[in-house]
Order: sequence, then structure tokens, then C-alpha cells
Amino acid sequence: MSDNPCMRCGACCASFRVDFDRAELLSEGGSVPDGLTVPLTSRLVRLRGTDHQPPRCAALAGRVGERVSCGIHEWRPSPCREFGLRAPMGLGDEACNRARARHGLAPL
Repeated sequence: MSDNPCMRCGACCASFRVDFDRAELLSEGGSVPDGLTVPLTSRLVRLRGTDHQPPRCAALAGRVGERVSCGIHEWRPSPCREFGLRAPMGLGDEACNRARARHGLAPL
């Protein structure tokens, strides 16, 4: 298994809503599969599952805190790409640690 703590965590994918511009959709020339989103406005969409309470991205597989994977990692939207950039190195930021706490996990 990878030393990347994100591969065991997944808390961010099961804690926050993920909204982004429609331009990132596959149908608009981007890479995010349209079927994994729900429309919010004429310009914004949300990753399916993160519109629920509690949120959990539909692309997240596995059990948070044990072993997880992202079904669209290669095609994930910008908020996912930009979240917790140092977490793979074991350095969590405030939002990462908040998400981990929601799932009973220690901060990075």
C-alpha cells in the first residue's frame, strides 16, 4: 500500500460539498464525467453525493480511514486537485484536519 496517507483517509471526499465551473465537464471540453454531477446554476455544478447530508462523493470507493480510492482521480475537478496539496507528504492543513476530525481520525 502507498505511504500516501490520502490512500487510507478519504475524509475530505466524505466531508465537503464540491462545486466547480461547468467548463470542467467532459461535455464542455473538460475531463469530469457529466454523470457524476448535479447542476446548481447555469455555470456551477456539484459532484454527485456531495449534495447529500452527510456528503460523500459518488466517486469515492472504500472505507474512510482504512483504504479508499477515487474512481475519477485522473479526471477529478479543480477543487479536488487543489485540496490538501501537502497531505500526500503527511502535512495536513486546517480543512484536511477538520475533515479527518469529523471521521474520528487524528490530524496529519
